[in-house]
Amino acid sequence: MSKHILMVVTTADKMKENHPTGLWLSEFGEAYVEFEKAGFTITLASPVGGKAPVDARSLEGKTSQEILNTAKHLENTLKLDTITDSAKFDAVFLPGGHGTMFDLPDNQTLHALIRELYEGDKVVAAVCHGPAGLVGVTLSDEKPLVEGKDVAAFTDDEERETTLDRFMPFLLETRLRELGANVVTAPNWTDNVQADGNLITGQNPQSTINVAKAVVQHLLK
Repeated sequence: MSKHILMVVTTADKMKENHPTGLWLSEFGEAYVEFEKAGFTITLASPVGGKAPVDARSLEGKTSQEILNTAKHLENTLKLDTITDSAKFDAVFLPGGHGTMFDLPDNQTLHALIRELYEGDKVVAAVCHGPAGLVGVTLSDEKPLVEGKDVAAFTDDEERETTLDRFMPFLLETRLRELGANVVTAPNWTDNVQADGNLITGQNPQSTINVAKAVVQHLLK
């Protein structure tokens, strides 16, 4: 039976001071390709539904046609609160992009969904700024999901290097540490994947493929 992945993407297209942002395409596309190759069913959702904005900066440089082609799937995402049956999903995957810092940390619909999946022993995965969707998640014992867990996420050093830190509502690594997470860091822009039980996270765009492969491996074992 095919596994079913819920991918939740940002629909925020502005940072502070109206600085443009959105989804980082490779973090969505590379994961989508890996899940598709594994034969998984993929459902796309976002906080407001409809078209998900792609950060123009993620299209700079070399992007393969295969990844560019995945953008067509972002034209009409489901609105997150229309997903009422979490039991049909085997995993949730949160790709990044700075937009996630603005519409995922306080999204209680997303947090409830993640809690249900995590406590149902389903896979919860996120990469780069995607873990912004985890910072508001508390479990049934009222402890933060990330407390005591080994996690990877976009680091404060990487954020400062982008010079976009001043546009952020908070620094993701710092917030995760405040919640009790053991944030495992690697040098800037290097692949870093952390798997702690059914929680799988990656540090940056360079980590996306191996996060997705870890999800596939976990679901097929």
